[in-house]
Amino acid sequence: MARAQPGSLEGWLAYLETLHPQAIALGLDRVRAVHARLHAAIACPVVTIAGTNGKGSTAAMLASMLRAAGFRTGLYTSPHILRYNERVVVDGVAADDAALCEAFAAVEAVRGDVALTYFEFGTLAALWLFARRALDALVLEVGLGGRLDAVNIVDADVAVLTRVGIDHVDYLGATREDIGREKAGIFRAGRPAVIAERDLPASVVAHAEAIGAPMLRLGRDFDFTDERTQWRYRGPRGERYGLPVPALRGTFQLANAATALAVLDCLHERLPVMAGAVRDGLVRVEWPARFQVLPGRPLVVLDVAHNPQAATTLAASLGEMGFHPRTYAVFAALADKDVEGVARALRGRIDRWFVAGTPGARGQSAARLAARMRDAGIDADAIDTSDDIGDAWAKARDAATDADRIVVFGSFVTVARVLAAQGRNPAI
Repeated sequence: MARAQPGSLEGWLAYLETLHPQAIALGLDRVRAVHARLHAAIACPVVTIAGTNGKGSTAAMLASMLRAAGFRTGLYTSPHILRYNERVVVDGVAADDAALCEAFAAVEAVRGDVALTYFEFGTLAALWLFARRALDALVLEVGLGGRLDAVNIVDADVAVLTRVGIDHVDYLGATREDIGREKAGIFRAGRPAVIAERDLPASVVAHAEAIGAPMLRLGRDFDFTDERTQWRYRGPRGERYGLPVPALRGTFQLANAATALAVLDCLHERLPVMAGAVRDGLVRVEWPARFQVLPGRPLVVLDVAHNPQAATTLAASLGEMGFHPRTYAVFAALADKDVEGVARALRGRIDRWFVAGTPGARGQSAARLAARMRDAGIDADAIDTSDDIGDAWAKARDAATDADRIVVFGSFVTVARVLAAQGRNPAI
């Protein structure tokens, strides 16, 4: 008997959450079994991007340059900020509700009794949709890890590894060697692995060499030079001079941009991207909540930084900005994150913290979050607690003068709540 199917995107998303007892269940057997029945083969070149930090920005810049060159490009990322549609984008346009519902129905029609997680079901639906869009290129961002992530059922023509940091230790391991080994699982024999990590875990090199994946490493095979108002790239196909600073703010984005250019070097024979398209793609790229500065006063910075490596980068980017008398933080983080490491990375940049609790099984109360921050050396008098992220935002907004700045960070949920409170939508 055919199952009754939801009639709306909201209904489908609620249904997806009921199909597996665990929110995260790494492994490829189940998703491969369904994929084999789905008829969702991808015919165009595929780039898969893994990494603790920087993978979303790299994916966005790569897709932007490919689009600027006239290539019909698909982009799959996660998680979303406000709307699920943000995850599945074709030529810069997010998939509409009807297209997603059709894709979910296609997966459900062949799933049988296989229990898929929310992410696995969504990944299969995205692949089904992309397979029907006559794409020239597809960019896939790994959700968690790499080796056992649902995205890894696709054999990438180029695999990308951005920075490797400590995160998701319950699933990936507690060391950079363990985590690097998991993320390197997206590499394929005989196909390029572009690596944007200068301090590379030995496990990544060992895996690439063991399977015969040729490595292009930042600092060895490709690199960049910051020339303040512009920058320079060198890679396998030579140098590119006078490049515009990417529209994504922060000097750390130059490493991500250089990584995207190294991918284009690898794909040049199939997807040639000339200088004009590179420039257009860099200046037009949009990727919300990655050191995103909102217009108006006080200045508001949105960033989804939620681990010490990302927090260190955020702190450096705040230091590069102009003077502001005081900096306020709106901060909320899940219980399984290294809150102490994040707080230590940013305590020299924040004058007062407005912290809030987070809901759900992985959430934590504001009181628990504040206690962990005190353990990291944050003065108790500098911490204000709220049960709700929206309340924390309202307090920060009331405290700040037009000359001050407010930094909203800690998770996608934190940024989403503040954007929703302002009635804004992220740019896609």
